Amino acid sequence: MFERVLLATDGSSHAEEALKYARDLARRDHAQVIVVHAFAPVPSYLGEPWEDRAMARHVAAGHQVANEAAQKLQEAGLEVIVEVLEGPPADAILRVADVRQCDLIVMGSRGHGTLASLLLGSVSHRVLAHAQVPVMIVSARMGDRG
Repeated sequence: MFERVLLATDGSSHAEEALKYARDLARRDHAQVIVVHAFAPVPSYLGEPWEDRAMARHVAAGHQVANEAAQKLQEAGLEVIVEVLEGPPADAILRVADVRQCDLIVMGSRGHGTLASLLLGSVSHRVLAHAQVPVMIVSARMGDRG
């Protein structure tokens, strides 16, 4: 049913639970998984060299989060692509889903952001409202799927 599943991750417990669902669905359908981590734009007012340093830290942290998720998926025998992007996270997720022609977006209900703790979370809510494909929102309370 699914050929390409996008997993949005920020390293939170909700994203960790979403990974389990994405893994199980991808294994069932022999689907490729695109792991996406996006971080908010680095403010340009920081100036040099602070802007470059901040960007390097964000990129390194993003790769660490995304690669940890990718490793777990690869250990399950799945083909994985990693995307780490700067920009508003919801917009980045939607853009990758479109460009990579994903069939499903899987993400946690809340992440690390301060505003993201409201209701579904601002990123989840925006993705759900604007996605052109089905979106699975996973809560950390959904239980342990192993």
